[in-house]
Amino acid sequence: MNVENLIDSFSEFKDVKNIDRETMMSILEDVFKTVLEKKYEGAEVFDVIINVDKGDLEIWKNREVVDDKDLVDVNTQISLSEALKIEDDYEIGEEVSEQVSFDQEFGRRQVLSIRQNLVGRINDLHRDEILKNYQNRIGEIVNAEVYQIWKNEILLQDDEGTDLILPKSEQIPRDFFKKGDTVKAVVKTAELRNNKSYISISRIAPEFIERLFEMEVPEVFDGIITIKKVVRMPGERAKVMVESYDDRIDPVGACVGVKGSRIHGIVRELRNENIDVINYTENISLLLTRSLSPAKITSIDINNEAKTANVFMSPDQV
Repeated sequence: MNVENLIDSFSEFKDVKNIDRETMMSILEDVFKTVLEKKYEGAEVFDVIINVDKGDLEIWKNREVVDDKDLVDVNTQISLSEALKIEDDYEIGEEVSEQVSFDQEFGRRQVLSIRQNLVGRINDLHRDEILKNYQNRIGEIVNAEVYQIWKNEILLQDDEGTDLILPKSEQIPRDFFKKGDTVKAVVKTAELRNNKSYISISRIAPEFIERLFEMEVPEVFDGIITIKKVVRMPGERAKVMVESYDDRIDPVGACVGVKGSRIHGIVRELRNENIDVINYTENISLLLTRSLSPAKITSIDINNEAKTANVFMSPDQV
C-alpha cells in the first residue's frame, strides 16, 4: 500500500465515521509523527503536511547547519559541506528543510502498522463521540431496531448503527420482541466497558412514562402541565401525578384525552399497564385519597416525620 492509497482509504473512512476534516488531519499527522519518533528517536525535526481530500502527504526533515567538525547527531544536524551541496548559500546556524520520500522512509510493515494505528485512533474517537452524545441523551426516548436476542438482554441498533442494550431487567414483563422489531425506550446509562461503549436503555424507568406523556399530550410537552411524580409497577400499574399552571386547563382531563384518546397509545406501548392520572395537591390527605381512588377511605393517619401513612377503609374497599 502506498501513501496515496493509505490517505484515500482514510478519506473515505472519515466520511463513514462522520469525522470532520480538521480532526482527521490532526490524527493522521499525529500518527505519522509517532512512527517517525520511534524510528529517529525524536519527531520534532519533522513536519508532516497532509491534504486528506487530495490524498497528498509531505514529510519535511529539518536540521541545523553545523561546522563539519561539530557534527554530533545526523538526525538533527547537517554538516556545512553537505548543506552547501543542497544550496550554495547556507551558513552555520541556519535550518535546512529537506523533503523526505514516504516510500523510502516507510516499508510495507510500517505502512500496515500506520493503518492499524489509524483505524484504532479513529474508532476510539468515534466511540467517544457516541458516548458523549448518549450521555447527553440520558432520560430521552430512542427508537431502535432489534438486531439480536439473547437470554438476558437484547441487542438493538439505532438509525446510525450504534449498538444499544436492553437488559431483561429493564423490559416490561409482557414485552416480547423479535428480530427487526422497532423498540421504544429511554436511555438509562452510557459508559465505557472493556474499552467499548455500553449504552443501556430501559422500558421500566419512570422517565419512560414521562417522555410518552410529552409525546402524546401537547400541554405536557409545552410545560403547561407538569408531571410531578411517576411511580410504577411495570406492566401492572402506574400512578402519575400532574399539575397545571393554567387554571383553565384540567390536567387529568388533558392527559387522558377525549374518551381516553391520548392515554390509550401510552397504555398500549406499556403492554396495557393500568395508568392512574392524579391531580397533584400539597394537601397530603387529599393527595392520598385521590391516589387510592376509586377505593373509599374511612380515615388516614399521617406520620410526617417518617413520611408514612396508615390508611383505613372498609374490607370491601381494600
